[in-house]
Amino acid sequence: MNKAEFSEQFSDAILIGSGIMSSTLGVLLKQLAPDLNITVLEAADHLSPEASDGWHNAGTGHAGLCELSYTPDRHADGRVNVSKAIDVFQEFEMSLQFWAHGVEAGILKAPTTFINPVAHVSFVRSAEQVAFLRSRHEQLSAHHFFADMEFSDERDKISAWAPLLTEGRPAEPIAATRVAGGTDVDFGAIARQLLDWLDAQEGCEVCPACRVTNLQRTPTESWRATCHDRLRGSTRSVTAPFVFVGAGGGSLHLLQKADLPDAQGLGGFPVGGQWLVCDDPEIVEKHDAKVYGQALGAAPTMAVPHLDTRVIDGKRSLLFGPFASWTTKFLHEQGRWTDLPRSIKWHNLPSLLRVGAGNLDLIRYLMQQGTQSMADRMAALREFYPSAQPEDWRLEDAGIRVQAIKKSDGKAGIVHYGTEVLTSADNTMAALLGASPGASTSVQIVLDVIARCRPDLLVDGRQQNRLRQILPSYGVDLRTPESATQFSLWARATRKQLALPH
Repeated sequence: MNKAEFSEQFSDAILIGSGIMSSTLGVLLKQLAPDLNITVLEAADHLSPEASDGWHNAGTGHAGLCELSYTPDRHADGRVNVSKAIDVFQEFEMSLQFWAHGVEAGILKAPTTFINPVAHVSFVRSAEQVAFLRSRHEQLSAHHFFADMEFSDERDKISAWAPLLTEGRPAEPIAATRVAGGTDVDFGAIARQLLDWLDAQEGCEVCPACRVTNLQRTPTESWRATCHDRLRGSTRSVTAPFVFVGAGGGSLHLLQKADLPDAQGLGGFPVGGQWLVCDDPEIVEKHDAKVYGQALGAAPTMAVPHLDTRVIDGKRSLLFGPFASWTTKFLHEQGRWTDLPRSIKWHNLPSLLRVGAGNLDLIRYLMQQGTQSMADRMAALREFYPSAQPEDWRLEDAGIRVQAIKKSDGKAGIVHYGTEVLTSADNTMAALLGASPGASTSVQIVLDVIARCRPDLLVDGRQQNRLRQILPSYGVDLRTPESATQFSLWARATRKQLALPH
């Protein structure tokens, strides 16, 4: 596409933000309708710098394999309720299929540049938690998604799975589950590769350093995004009949500017994050797993503690955390200290006050986290790795999450789990709220956006066939026992294409 400067530009779709959501949506739209003109606007000077960046998320291919926060509830008979974990697994499978198609079609590079096999482990301590994990394993392993999950409360077995967990640990009840077929995913690498492909397609443009300063309806019922283009040193506008706001923490301000009725009462509270990082080859070599523990009661979803093997830019490291930190910024790179104050309006102030009054435990948790010393963080790490030494670890930023606060039936609440799609009444705008499992289930989320806002792309027979070429299990409920054999065949083919154990 001609990259000359435009004061006024017209497109078929505007995607704000360059993370995994916008990039996935852009590629799927272009694959389904090759004639579409698509414009991606990113405030930062480079692509995918926020929540999708490798250092700003856990990199876990969230499939319910180890995330204890996905199974917090119990049935009346005491059995652990695993339905949410099963749902997440199916949605992550859709993402794997999309990435496998991307590799086959030359949209994505070699799989090792963005996905690597890493075992997923859940780890608990105390007799009560051992009983919980045993029940969780019994319920999950009975389903064909989790048939390979192993359980052990034997120290020697757990040590073989993840030696750091038992090194220097005193005698106490412990247990773990393990799935060897877990993954570590660099969502930032995926997003950047998808956008490189999209930018090379006719009628498409990916624009870094373009900060959207206003978003409003036009007399023709389209949307006009006005942005400051730092590369050209000018102001430009893009008009399109459809806009997708996938700007992470920056979405709230844009929704307020768009004056959507559904955004009335919507607020946000930013939570910063930090990792402890270890690059010592000897220690890194000992640990080949993502180990998740139990969530602290008051902690937001992003703060569930875990000790992870990570592969970012081809380098293996260990990360522990995340630790929460105070901030008033909504974005890590392009955020401003005034973001939180500027987001407070007359219509969301009651929601913010009600949430504050009803979540004093969360406020105390954030205050405690924000005043931690390195010794405090090392004490938390030693719950997982008792022999950890401070000289082997350094502190790194883990990005920022804006906990969405919404008004529902007159009551305010925090969107802790999942990702919600907010759409305008006429479905010409879509925006995302929420957090984990987010990126891992990006394909299913994007399909929901397309179904709401561009259903015409899902009804034509040719487009249906095209979608099934990209996503073989599209329209099939893989959760049912009748689908077990077909799931196994599709899963084996997908993992082979992604160079994962199959």
